[in-house]
Amino acid sequence: MMLDGDRSFLFHSSSSRVIFGMGSLTKAPEEINRLRAKRVLILTTPGRKKLGEDMATELGAKAVGVFDRAVMHVPAEIAERARGEAARLGADLCVAIGGGSAIGLAKAIAAGASLPILAIPTTYSGSEMTSTWGLTEHGIKKTLRDARVQPQTVIYDPALTLSLPAKLSATSGMNAMAHCVEALYAQDANPITSLLAEEGIRSLTKGLPAVVRDPLDRDARSLTLYGAWLGGMSLGATTTALHHKLCHILGGAFDLPHSETHAVLLPHVTAYNARGAPRAMARIAQALAPEGVAKSAAQLLHDLEASMKTPLSLRSLGMNQDGVDHAAALVMEKPFYNPSALTKEGIRVLLEDAFEGRPPRI
Repeated sequence: MMLDGDRSFLFHSSSSRVIFGMGSLTKAPEEINRLRAKRVLILTTPGRKKLGEDMATELGAKAVGVFDRAVMHVPAEIAERARGEAARLGADLCVAIGGGSAIGLAKAIAAGASLPILAIPTTYSGSEMTSTWGLTEHGIKKTLRDARVQPQTVIYDPALTLSLPAKLSATSGMNAMAHCVEALYAQDANPITSLLAEEGIRSLTKGLPAVVRDPLDRDARSLTLYGAWLGGMSLGATTTALHHKLCHILGGAFDLPHSETHAVLLPHVTAYNARGAPRAMARIAQALAPEGVAKSAAQLLHDLEASMKTPLSLRSLGMNQDGVDHAAALVMEKPFYNPSALTKEGIRVLLEDAFEGRPPRI
């Protein structure tokens, strides 16, 4: 974090080409031609299979297959099957249509085969703007960074999010919010990413409640997807801390739903880090409540989630209470940066509060 009077920082820009706008899905064939692809493998989740098949029809002979087995947390066995399919079909480009599951699977293929990716997100996950990828094996989710997995082109079409249910829109949007929040207190935060993150928080704070009220509100969908893009940009240009570490641990060890886990944990981790990053917390609170409500960043996040009726407890996501101590132990296995000192007892208390759905400790 840049200190008062210290103007030095490091900023690494994303190399992705971004096309944003209602109806921009129609530009996919043109982008595929620009990438000089001849044999395209389309990746989706089972729920987005129809969208993948429609894309294949649009591409004609260039589409060599639709792999619709993407699932959350990218299980190693699914990644291996997808890599084998890409090799068998001689694919020279992966088109990932969907949320973090489809895009994560494309990255797992790219990491092994160096295949370029065109990403078409249909949720607010932000994975499309990062070089981070991961695999889950034996209950452990491991993440890495590799420039080869950064999508070459990202097409953001807010129309593709219109069918995303209100409840999932809220949790997916809070996943994007978490990217912005953590970027503001990241070890390598810089003036550019902080501006992006603050704008992302403002956009999501305004757009998400409107989407929940009316999922067919196109302006709200555009504003929310714009905020998610900013969250992805922020995440891609900084390193993560406790929040993302915990989400990866809980997802890998207990197979908890990804965006819902982000939503449950975000107010609690924000409260945990409040003393270690006071200036970041002030900026987060200002972006969440520009009118100047006298509440902490953690409380404002909790209030926002409560207003959208997102899940507030890990228990409601299917986690067992005996997982609290196990997860706390996993967090402490390898040291990593966090603005507030990490202790097993402190993490255990945080997880206990999140498990029970209590308000964050202010």
